[in-house]
Amino acid sequence: MNRQNLIRRRIFFYGIVQGVGFRWVAHNAALAANATGWVHNEYDGSVTMEIQGTAAQIAQVLDALENARYIRIERTVSRDISVIFDERRFAIK
Repeated sequence: MNRQNLIRRRIFFYGIVQGVGFRWVAHNAALAANATGWVHNEYDGSVTMEIQGTAAQIAQVLDALENARYIRIERTVSRDISVIFDERRFAIK
């Protein structure tokens, strides 16, 4: 992967996003897209994800989440953050 095309995004998901397999879907979609980062449940019922890859890889993961059964994303807040060049996997925290 060309390092120049890498982006990293922190995304906060709100809606029906806990107890519905969100982290599992995110993990499997990230693996399929060859994206790295992590996903974590928050105490307020939201989910935070940091995802790194190309714009197309990130879009692939987000599409999987939006089309997943039971998950209902009502709102997202995202921002680009610094790339972690030595990151090698996607983790569920």
